[in-house]
Amino acid sequence: MEWSLRELRCFVAAATHGTITDAAAELHVSQASASRAIGSLETALGQRVLRRGRYGCEPTAFGEALLPQARRLLAQVDTVNSLAKREHHRLRLGYAWSALGTHTTGLLREWRAAQPGIELHFDQHGSPTSGLAEGRCDVAIMRSSPDQAKYASAVIGLERRVAVFSADDALWSRRRSLRMRDFSGRTVAAEPRAGTTRRELWDGGPAPDRFIAVADTEDWLNTISAGIAVGVSAEATSVHHARSGVKFIPITDAPRIAVHLAWWRGEPPAGLDALIELTTRLYARG
Repeated sequence: MEWSLRELRCFVAAATHGTITDAAAELHVSQASASRAIGSLETALGQRVLRRGRYGCEPTAFGEALLPQARRLLAQVDTVNSLAKREHHRLRLGYAWSALGTHTTGLLREWRAAQPGIELHFDQHGSPTSGLAEGRCDVAIMRSSPDQAKYASAVIGLERRVAVFSADDALWSRRRSLRMRDFSGRTVAAEPRAGTTRRELWDGGPAPDRFIAVADTEDWLNTISAGIAVGVSAEATSVHHARSGVKFIPITDAPRIAVHLAWWRGEPPAGLDALIELTTRLYARG
């Protein structure tokens, strides 16, 4: 026969308090239920664990040897349960390059007031799925369409595209806005895995001279600030990655970027509906 954690808890409580009555009170069960659980444990182990007397109980020799092992096992179980409970009350929101731009602070403030039982955490993960595929977040902020076979998603808003270039750029330093055709002949730095800048953006019109791949956001910013290339990004990038020597200005005729929230299909995390409603409302405010 197999023993259960419930039976083990009854034994540990009785051995600690010296009476089954006190053990039952600690575990919020009846004395008869606690006594039966200990009896079942003894049957499963084939050994007596408690010596019952007129005024209480005490561990047998086997029970004394078992007690520290049982306490250690129950402590490990409690750790697992605490971890699961903590995760149930925490919502991890992953992103690759930028979170939600100007809406990030508003989301954190309004979420804390409206959802005090669920902690919201932003985590940056430089992967195409913002850490979702790797299990490092519960919901991912994505600015490209997620794989519909694996993930469910919702579009929460649209963002303008901005041009990014060094502040002393000879051609653009005095410009306040650009058009897509202005990129003709320029070198564009792009991150090919999680970025949204592709040559297809210029289909049907004058296109950049060439594209160079960068490893991550820091590499992208360094390349641009050094004047090696220019960039195109979502407006949220200008909020999260403002840097001296780098300018961000709007591209007036560029297609807007859809901002998705994505999660594993069939596994919606706690708080998802509230998250979608609040972020959609924030983007609608502008």
